[in-house]
Amino acid sequence: MSTNHWFNKKLNSFRMHMDSDELYPEFLNVLLSFIENQTKKPLVIVCIGTDRSTGDSLGPLIGSKLESAKLKNFDVFGTLKDPVHAVNMKEKMDIIMRKYEEPFIIAIDACLGKMKNVGEITISDGPVRPGAAVKKDLPSIGDIHMTGIVNIGGMMEYFVLQNTRLFTVMSMADMIAKLLIEADQWIEQSVLPSYSNTSITTHKQEKRLTSAFHFFKSEKLK
Repeated sequence: MSTNHWFNKKLNSFRMHMDSDELYPEFLNVLLSFIENQTKKPLVIVCIGTDRSTGDSLGPLIGSKLESAKLKNFDVFGTLKDPVHAVNMKEKMDIIMRKYEEPFIIAIDACLGKMKNVGEITISDGPVRPGAAVKKDLPSIGDIHMTGIVNIGGMMEYFVLQNTRLFTVMSMADMIAKLLIEADQWIEQSVLPSYSNTSITTHKQEKRLTSAFHFFKSEKLK
């Protein structure tokens, strides 16, 4: 399945449906472009959410997958065992800011959106606003953020999150985790491409990224 991507140069924001054939090369290109000048800083991934709500479990699922992968260049906070959620968010962020000097933080969270956008994964410059869908006033988190649109927003948000399909959330968690695992491999092998975050991959770059993904998938993700 191939679907159109959406890229906003002004906002440095990109999104694509998780079923798109172009997801890995296109999305990895944008992710790496955000990271390329930050690798001398501590790289911290904060996966936001709770396993008490299906729709809101995207972050902890990703965090647990990344923890199992034992990333070499990212530290991960927010797992199924030890989630980062509304109740402990300030405490967890205080711990991170005490532990690291000027960390570059990638925040990951589930969100609600329009029906036509459900299933899309986004990456944007700047922080995410956790709890915005359910009208919670929580601190903004992240130098950049990734979100997965897990269901329809607009009304009865708590009910919608509780009744989101686990299959959708699990599929999205797999996609995002693999993207971050592959980004870790690029950094580890010191071949981080210097792509502009205001452009999409050329055909040659896309083939290179796609080939890399399939290699790492077969060798590292069995």
